[in-house]
Amino acid sequence: MQIKKLYLKNFRNYSEETVEFSDGLNVLYGANAAGKTNMLEAVYLTSIAKTPRTTKEKELVLEGEKYAVVKVLVENNFRSHKVEIIIDDKGKKRILVDSLPINRAGELIGVVAVVFFSPDEMKLVKESPDYRRRFLDISLSQQQKEYFNALVKYNKILKQRNNLLKSDYDDMDAMLDVYDVQLSDVGLVILDKRREFVNTLKTYALKTHKFLSDNGETLEVEYETELTKDNFLKLLKKNREKDKKLSFTTVGPHRDDLKLIVNGKDARKFASQGQQRSIALSLKFAELELYKIETGEKAVLLLDDVLSELDVKRRTQLLELSKEYQTILTCTEFDSYEKAVKFKIENGKIIKREY
Repeated sequence: MQIKKLYLKNFRNYSEETVEFSDGLNVLYGANAAGKTNMLEAVYLTSIAKTPRTTKEKELVLEGEKYAVVKVLVENNFRSHKVEIIIDDKGKKRILVDSLPINRAGELIGVVAVVFFSPDEMKLVKESPDYRRRFLDISLSQQQKEYFNALVKYNKILKQRNNLLKSDYDDMDAMLDVYDVQLSDVGLVILDKRREFVNTLKTYALKTHKFLSDNGETLEVEYETELTKDNFLKLLKKNREKDKKLSFTTVGPHRDDLKLIVNGKDARKFASQGQQRSIALSLKFAELELYKIETGEKAVLLLDDVLSELDVKRRTQLLELSKEYQTILTCTEFDSYEKAVKFKIENGKIIKREY
């Protein structure tokens, strides 16, 4: 999969700009706040209809304008697609794929596949399990529509169950019996998909982490859950009174985690900043491999300001790993000898292209 062209109008600090990317390494360079990350954000938006930076999508519209437009032209092994997203100044979105409007974000999944890394992705390691579950959910949703549909259904049932727990409904237990069966049925689909994904992911994550650490460290990745096919429904019923007191559901895949072990120690507790970066990168490159295995396509790699914290050797290693994929990379300066198409950005404009 390759992004051939990106068009922006009134998006963040871009009044209007068009970029044609190469199929290899593309470097967006310039001073801080020039608009480099905004361009990556626009590409990411066309992938899952959300941005990694804000939940207030009206912020994406250039100040003083009524709307923003993001368009990408993408090619895969079989055909090309055009994705267009229009956002008004209230944050309302319209999405078109090949000029046809779509009503659900699920219809967009898989049209533009990306793997995104920024310094914030280090939260994957040290922050709450929410970040690691989000990594699993986005990765799997891009690869498998069955997973995305199951996740949407699960979250809908979970919300209904939680709303019931907060209510004064007279016959609550009878309704909880219904929701418990529904939640466990679709939850088991999510569990199976996650376990299968992690079981493959860990092999590639270990390989990448060894490469980045010069064989100095090992990385183990395990899916952490108390749930099984036999006990899910039983645990929901066992924890029912607790759930009533807390007014939310305490059992399910929405409570699970990824265990990350480096050289026998729990990285979620003990990883240094450098280790956190290497672990997060290892997970992202493993995600790229799994997307290729599952779909036969290569996702596009988006790297935001990743070089600034790496020494020369680590930069070289990272660029070596990225060679197999179309890569769009942001940085303040790019002094590598790697072959790349470079775009200098200033104040939301491309002022120089070097092919």
